[in-house]
Amino acid sequence: MNASLTRIGVVGGGQMGAGIAEVCARAGLDTVVCEADATAARGARERVAVSLERAVQRGKLDRISAEDALARLVFTGSLHDLADRQLVVEAVVENTDAKTDVFTALDKILEDPEAILATNTSSIPVMRLGMATRRADRVIGLHFFNPVPVLPLVEIVPSLHTSTDTVDTVEAFARETLAKTVVRSQDRAGFVVNALLIPYLLSAIRMAESGFATPADVDAGMELGCAHPMGPLKLADLIGLDTVASIAESLYDEFKEPLYAPPPLLQRMVEAGLLGRKTGHGFHTYDRG
Repeated sequence: MNASLTRIGVVGGGQMGAGIAEVCARAGLDTVVCEADATAARGARERVAVSLERAVQRGKLDRISAEDALARLVFTGSLHDLADRQLVVEAVVENTDAKTDVFTALDKILEDPEAILATNTSSIPVMRLGMATRRADRVIGLHFFNPVPVLPLVEIVPSLHTSTDTVDTVEAFARETLAKTVVRSQDRAGFVVNALLIPYLLSAIRMAESGFATPADVDAGMELGCAHPMGPLKLADLIGLDTVASIAESLYDEFKEPLYAPPPLLQRMVEAGLLGRKTGHGFHTYDRG
């Protein structure tokens, strides 16, 4: 097993993938980001550049370090450009079929039989993705939190097939190289954080749906009454209501508990494209500029 992971790949350059790529580049790693095509790859680069500039403006990063980090990143529209990577982190849409397709393809493309495949899934069982490859012992969950450059936590999720060496290597990478705090979870839908968080968010959505309280009052109640930094509906908007719905569906599929079932209002909002911050409108409205 690779004792030191220095060549990193990230599949998906959206909000999460761009954040993962940024923290890898800021840690001095040779990082390649793969998107669906060249246009999407340029969008991913811009996303990272904006985030780095924001860190500079806030005094969290100096200008030279930001420029060096961006220079370490390569953006591509082809999975084949990840062939020499030691670790590839998948961060595509929260959909089992989409993630499975990525894992199956990467398993064939990666040149090193010891290369590790990690998923940033919020809720899909790691075993399901590992079994789409011929290296299930080197498949693991590596779940970051949004925004990745700011939040210090990572969940490490081995499947029943994941080897001890893989777990130890990835945990050392997260702790020592990326300077993240690590918690381990069993391979159950939602892992630790989302298994606790999603029922809370769904309860807030049901409260607004029933007319019991307005979204503004629900959020104010938890922010000012419980000292939460962000109310549950604002947080759902930040995560993305489509992602919240996908995680809820995975949890309900696994546990069949009513508290995990997506409320009708959430489903209708997703169908309407009212996804939260990324679309400018969810339970609250946002300036997308």
